[in-house]
Amino acid sequence: MEKHITTQCKSAFYHLRNIGKIKEYLTQPVLAQLIHMFVTSRLDYRNSLLYGSSASHTRKLQMVKNAAARLLTGHRRSDHITPILRDLHWLPVDKRIIFKVLLLTYKCIHGLAPQYLCSLIDFYRPSRPLRSGQTMQLARPTTRSRFGDMAFTTAAPKIWNALLLDIKTACFVNSFKCKVKPYLFCSHFNC
Repeated sequence: MEKHITTQCKSAFYHLRNIGKIKEYLTQPVLAQLIHMFVTSRLDYRNSLLYGSSASHTRKLQMVKNAAARLLTGHRRSDHITPILRDLHWLPVDKRIIFKVLLLTYKCIHGLAPQYLCSLIDFYRPSRPLRSGQTMQLARPTTRSRFGDMAFTTAAPKIWNALLLDIKTACFVNSFKCKVKPYLFCSHFNC
């Protein structure tokens, strides 16, 4: 995993340097599109596999995202990054990983994901009638190791069960995305 993250960061910084060289010739929307195309979309690629990994892994990816935000907005490296990310409405890398796991869980629940993933998710069924039976809770298997906690089978129910019921009951994928992203954004930036 370390090798994958290192090569991703090298590639992203390479593209950021090249985009920075031609920045003065680009309009703001084109610059944003280039940064998204060459940098942020690659940071999102397979990042749901990083759930539960060490902070050093996500810190490297966050540094790339911070550099992309500074390039896009024209801020200096010494400027504080939190207001910049808040203005751009960009989720930090660790929240983006949670977003991807939640989206995959939503698709599994609604049968929009591949069958091999859908079979990993089970609803919580209490042995007697309880109010928690109507809250769309997922059964969370017990594990004995940190790696077991990182597995989709365990991580997805843990994150899903912490969501608000209003978000869980979204009818469409786009409405789910529109509800879960502000929820994660506000949980990080305390809005």
